[in-house]
Parts: sequence; structure tokens; C-alpha cells
Amino acid sequence: MKILRCPLNGPRNVSEFAYGGEVVAMPDPAAASDAEWADHVFLEDNRRGVVREWWLHVATDYWFIAERDTATDEIVRTCPASEVFAERVSFAAPDDEGGRA
Repeated sequence: MKILRCPLNGPRNVSEFAYGGEVVAMPDPAAASDAEWADHVFLEDNRRGVVREWWLHVATDYWFIAERDTATDEIVRTCPASEVFAERVSFAAPDDEGGRA
């Protein structure tokens, strides 16, 4: 049985988690083309070595970051997303779209 340490819930069976993709820089929401968004959402580097990844503890809907060695599948460490990201990104619609805010 493989165990993954959730920063919120502690060590849990890996079957309680869902992989969310690599942690990568997001394109500028106001300036990115459809092709850039498609690349961001669907393509991964698939590098060998330690990679930061998004993981979800499904039972509690808690997203966190794990650093995993893709060559050995070893989880090096896990941490809350707030440890990596200092601020949230706003996706509010611009004011000039038909009077909607």
C-alpha cells in the first residue's frame, strides 16, 4: 500500500487522492491566446527528476502540492499551496462586457 502525506489530514492511502498536474506558471488571463491556454491546461513537460505537482485529497476537497521524483515515484515532501503561492489570482470579468461585472 502506498501512503501519501496530506498536509491537512496526515498520512493516507494514495487511493484517497487525485493527481492534478504539474505546478506551472499560469499565462496572463487577460493576454493569453487560446493556444497558450490549451498548452497550459493540457501539456506537461514530463521531466525526469523532482517535480512539483498538484494533488487533491478527494474526501476533504483539499488541494496541496507534492514534490515527487518521477524516476522513482518517491514523494519527497508535501506542503500547503500557500507555502508556494503568496496571493490568489482573480478571474473577475471586466466591467466593459455589456454592463456585467
